[in-house]
Amino acid sequence: MTFTTRFAPSPTGPLHLGHAYSAIIAYKMAQANAGRFLLRIEDIDSTRASPKWEAQIYEDLVWLGLKWETPVMRQSDRLALYDHALDALWGRGLLYPCTCSRADIAAASSAPQEGAPLNGPDGIIYPGTCRPVQPPKGPRPVDIPLRLDMARACGKITGQFEFVEEGSGSAEHITFSTEEMISTVGDVVLARRGMGTSYHLSVVLDDAAQEISHVVRGSDLFEATRIHVVLQRLLDLPHPRYHHHKLIRDTSGKRLAKRDDARAISLYRDEEHRVKDILSMIGLEGSHLTL
Repeated sequence: MTFTTRFAPSPTGPLHLGHAYSAIIAYKMAQANAGRFLLRIEDIDSTRASPKWEAQIYEDLVWLGLKWETPVMRQSDRLALYDHALDALWGRGLLYPCTCSRADIAAASSAPQEGAPLNGPDGIIYPGTCRPVQPPKGPRPVDIPLRLDMARACGKITGQFEFVEEGSGSAEHITFSTEEMISTVGDVVLARRGMGTSYHLSVVLDDAAQEISHVVRGSDLFEATRIHVVLQRLLDLPHPRYHHHKLIRDTSGKRLAKRDDARAISLYRDEEHRVKDILSMIGLEGSHLTL
C-alpha cells in the first residue's frame, strides 16, 4: 500500500494553529515517504457546516504551502454508503435505537458502580437504558439515534484487538480486550439524529475508501481508536497505522478549539504573518516543505 496520509477538517469554523500543526505533520510524513497527502471535508453536521468555512479551509491550506490531490472527498456526498454500512450492522443484530437524552444518560450514570469510569472516549459511558435483551427486528429505523451493542459486537469478533501507534516515534502495538470495550467505552452512537451517521462510523469508512495507510490526528482521539478498530473488524476494513500527535495549547495549557478565533490561521494571514512564523508558533521551526 502506498504511504498515504490525510487531513480531515470540519467546515464549522476557522482553522486554528492546532489544525495547522496536524495538517503540516501529515503533509511532511507523506513527503518523507514519497507518499500521498489527501484532504477530506467532514461535513456530516449540516446544521453547522458552511460553504464559507469550507472555502476558508482551502485558502488557509494553500497559504501554508500544502498541496493535495483532487477531487476532495466530502462526507455529505457519501451518505448512501454510510446507510449501507448501518444496514449491514442492523441486519446482524448489532444496533439498537436509543431515545435517551443527554440529561437522561447523565442522570442514569450519576451513581456508577464503585471503580467504574464515568467517561469514555465518546463521552459519558452509556448505562444501557435502551439496550434490548434481543436484537430488534424489522427495518432499520431512520432519523433516530442508533447505538452499537458493544458486547454483542465484540462477541462477533475473533482474535485479539490491536492497532499500531507510531506517535512516539516508534511502532508500538496497542492491545485491548472485549471487557475493556464494554466497561470503558460502552455502546457508542453510530447514527445521530439529523446526520444519518456519526464521526466514528464515517471516519473508518472514509479512511478505507481513501486507502489511508497512516492516520495522523491529535492525541485527544487516541482512546477513540479502539472504537475504530472494532468497526474495522466488523465491516472487514483495512487497519491503518496511527500517529497521534501532541495538542497545541494556549498559554493556560488549554487545547485550542474553533472558538479560539484569536488563533485562527486566517487572522495571521490578514496580519501579514509569514508561514515560518506559524511554524515557529507551533514548534516546527526549521521544517521545510516541498512546495
